[in-house]
Amino acid sequence: MIEDVFRTEDLPRADRFDAWCERAAQSHAPVEMSSAHVADFRGFQQAVQLGAVPVYASEWQPAVVRRTPRLVRRSDPERYRLSFVRSGTVGTAVNGQHITHGPCGLFSHTTSAPLELRIGTREDRVKAVSVEVPRTLMPQPAAQVDHVIGRPLSGRDGTSALLAAFLTTLTAGARSCTTADAARLETVLLDLVTAVFAHELDAVDHLPPEAHRRTLTLGIRAFIRQHLHDPALTPAVIAAAHHISVSHLHRLFQPERDTVAAYIRHQRLERIRRDLSDPAQRTIPVHRIAARWGLTQHTAFTRAFRARYGISPRDYRVQTLGSGTTSAGQAAASGGAPGQ
Repeated sequence: MIEDVFRTEDLPRADRFDAWCERAAQSHAPVEMSSAHVADFRGFQQAVQLGAVPVYASEWQPAVVRRTPRLVRRSDPERYRLSFVRSGTVGTAVNGQHITHGPCGLFSHTTSAPLELRIGTREDRVKAVSVEVPRTLMPQPAAQVDHVIGRPLSGRDGTSALLAAFLTTLTAGARSCTTADAARLETVLLDLVTAVFAHELDAVDHLPPEAHRRTLTLGIRAFIRQHLHDPALTPAVIAAAHHISVSHLHRLFQPERDTVAAYIRHQRLERIRRDLSDPAQRTIPVHRIAARWGLTQHTAFTRAFRARYGISPRDYRVQTLGSGTTSAGQAAASGGAPGQ
């Protein structure tokens, strides 16, 4: 995986804005740019390359970006771009639609059409994360995708939320990813982008079968993580929430290492392990932490924890927090339950 970081503050003040404009042209397409902060422009961009799909995390001072018909005619890399606004506001003028996007807003545009972006419509700095996808990698016909371009999307729910979370997590942890990871992550990312466009076109059934399977599985995993606290979370409940049969749900997990039940259990145990190592939670009894994550049967929980981590929950907490846990605190933390 290739990661590249660019900061205008690393350059002399007089060169910063021109360098930022050049960076935008190299990473996206030629544009015209203006700003009230030309004298000392502050901008940051982190570029992560996943095969043919680049992902960008950026922070801007207010600026206006225009891609004019002349620039489109001069150079068109034929890419779609989806951008998730993390903070600040961005105004877009695409296909005659003028829309202001706030935090958690998601918007799209293409290098093949004119565009105007007003970064920081309220003179606020803008943080965003974006992905660019070559048109040739999209399974939907360009004529269909173009119907979605410019529409306001929300990064708070559905496939759009999955995409926004994936982009944010990817850029935050890019340094820990290997070159081998890049190809797998590119596949997941392309599936998510495809799913977002397909959802907007109300054409999810037209997704390629493998992309549909991956996208459905990602959505199911996200649903499980959101409902770990519910002791009644079962394969039947999950299947019903996604309008599929229980047998279909199990088939989706067949290529994975875990069964559905094992995935739920492992996710719960990981959250419990994390909480047990948190000094701020040292006085909360172990059985209450377990119950908070849906494991209400103490004996079964203790047995599962020991099987996964090779140590009892209570001993893990003492080992992790060290001597700062008093014997009285340990007794309170264990809730007085035996066999921990």
